[in-house]
Amino acid sequence: MAGTINQSSANSLVQKAGNGVPNDGTGIVQLDPYLEPFEETLKRRYAKAQQWIDSINKTEGGFDKFSKGYEKYGFIVQSNGDIVYREWAPNAMRAYLIGEFNNWNRDSHEMKKNEFGVFEITIPAQNGKPAIPHDSKVKISMVIPHSGERIERLPVWIKRVTQDLNVSPVYDARFYNPPQKYKFKNKRPQQPKSVRIYEAHVGISSPDLKVATYKEFTSNTLPRIRALGYNTIQLMAIMEHAYYASFGYQINSFFAASSRYGLPEDLMELIDAAHGMGITVLLDVVHSHASKNVADGLNEFDGTDHQYFHGGVKGTHELWDSRLFNYGHHEVLRFLLSNLRFWMEEYNFDGFRFDGVTSMLYHHHGIGTGFSGGYHEYFGPGVDEEGVVYLMLANEMLHELYPSCITIAEDVSGMPGLCVALSLGGLGFDYRLAMAVPDLYIKWLKEKTDDEWEVGHLAWVLTNRRYGEKTIAYAESHDQALVGDKTLLFWLCDKEMYTNMSKLSDFTPVIERGMALHKMIRLITHGLGGEGYLNFEGNEFGHPEWLDFPRAGNNNSFQYARRQFNLVDDDLLRYGYLNEFDCKMQWMEEKYGWLHSPQAYISLKHEGDKVLVFERAGLLWIFNFNPRESFADYRVGVEQEGTYKIVINTDSPKFGGLNRVTEDTRFFTTPFEWNGRKNFLQVYIPTRTAIVLALESTI
Repeated sequence: MAGTINQSSANSLVQKAGNGVPNDGTGIVQLDPYLEPFEETLKRRYAKAQQWIDSINKTEGGFDKFSKGYEKYGFIVQSNGDIVYREWAPNAMRAYLIGEFNNWNRDSHEMKKNEFGVFEITIPAQNGKPAIPHDSKVKISMVIPHSGERIERLPVWIKRVTQDLNVSPVYDARFYNPPQKYKFKNKRPQQPKSVRIYEAHVGISSPDLKVATYKEFTSNTLPRIRALGYNTIQLMAIMEHAYYASFGYQINSFFAASSRYGLPEDLMELIDAAHGMGITVLLDVVHSHASKNVADGLNEFDGTDHQYFHGGVKGTHELWDSRLFNYGHHEVLRFLLSNLRFWMEEYNFDGFRFDGVTSMLYHHHGIGTGFSGGYHEYFGPGVDEEGVVYLMLANEMLHELYPSCITIAEDVSGMPGLCVALSLGGLGFDYRLAMAVPDLYIKWLKEKTDDEWEVGHLAWVLTNRRYGEKTIAYAESHDQALVGDKTLLFWLCDKEMYTNMSKLSDFTPVIERGMALHKMIRLITHGLGGEGYLNFEGNEFGHPEWLDFPRAGNNNSFQYARRQFNLVDDDLLRYGYLNEFDCKMQWMEEKYGWLHSPQAYISLKHEGDKVLVFERAGLLWIFNFNPRESFADYRVGVEQEGTYKIVINTDSPKFGGLNRVTEDTRFFTTPFEWNGRKNFLQVYIPTRTAIVLALESTI
């Protein structure tokens, strides 16, 4: 029964769980009995979320209105051409709208303040048209108490900011009101049953030494993603960030799409084109912290350190050197929930990958904390219940208004219930990232010889996920490629990538091993590791080296801030083999749907042979990690009788393999129990090779 409770329960705080499950946040205990000692904590945080919903319903008229703050705050153009500008700045005594439209006059356009600390001004239309020209620069100038000092800030809800590094690193806010709004042509795709995610960064999506554009991504990168068979894109570094080298994780303007890559309409066109290809698009959203910039960020906006953030030490992330939101404040909730709604409505994103969730869940933000898996760590005094409740409210709002929305949590702690339905007391995410998996691969490649690889431990890490909670597995993401580390293939092949990735050069043992393990690692992660799969841009073909953005420490070089698609396009290089294999994996998953099938049954973990065998989605997966031994007539168990054929073969010459497996072989089962399965068949499985078999009738 427990296995179906999460899937059958409403992902909602306002709908009842049903099936006799209590409606107090403790339904999750039926999924995980070890949570029973923490029922009071579960009830308390569930009640806090309910209280927020009641408060928002009473004071704001519900989530729908509350989450449309961008229609109330910032610059709102009326039908008659008037412009209304509102800003919440409770500490300021007086405020003035200034900009190019009034020659930066600091006194001519004074705003009125209401009892809630909201300043407002209406700029009358001129000849029926807005008096502030489109794309002209604006600011808010405020007088703060005690000192009477004048401070100038960028409007918080501004939708476009630009940076001219020839003048200053500080951003300019622009009143964005294009004469023609972009009209989306394509509907959102249906939520995919299996998510195959291509994690991408627009700026590095070119082999050229430059910042690539939205339009270039649409023209050049989208077709690659579609051809590979990915059905979901996760876009990084979209929310405007002052420092390019922050990888998009130091946000200064939350409602502005990064202008480095082009105009807002260009991003809309990108998403629209992806939808036309049937591809879902997720935004890598950063609500875990914000840039500490004052001149062009949220920090000290109204002259205090505690408007949007916690004051003092509590409001500062000591490792990230950034500001931490006060999730228990009404106006902060309006800002953050409206920010999610804005990206869904204005740009037609289909969901979010929430960055830094661990920092949001705990007062210690995960700093200096090694999570042991003890449940006291997830429900003790270290937990920030305001952060927990905000995430519950975010998932409530998103799934209520957009039923097909996808939310993914990046959490290293293993918090129980992260992907459990809200009605059961969970946090309501659709997926969590399997962050231990890439760490294992890097650790083994750094510290172990191939003989020391333990297939049993590998299987345990790949399947060690919270029962009933969907997980996205990956062999490597952007994190593993950052400067100080390097991509998987570079770990495997190192300097020989510079000399022996040409088909005209020797196929050395190092390159042979590297390419074989690159394919096997990705295939076993795809097949065994979760209910979704993620790949970082370029790693599908074994991108060399690492990622390093232009900065003072590298003389502002773009050498490592690009994706060298020219490598995979060169028919004389071996990268194309790995690209073709990745493509094969994605399209085979589309056909057989193993990611949305029940978890695999592992029938063999043979440490001596280094062979791992499992079944999932009616397929039989056989991996030989042995660095020296090939096995003829190797007997493997399989539950379903019949005739099987190979559908994936890592040793195929199409994928740069050694062609040791005859792919048109038909494998017949024998009705004799083997490794706990009703039947067996026998295969030839060469060293460092994996094959996947399917019933002949399904091919």
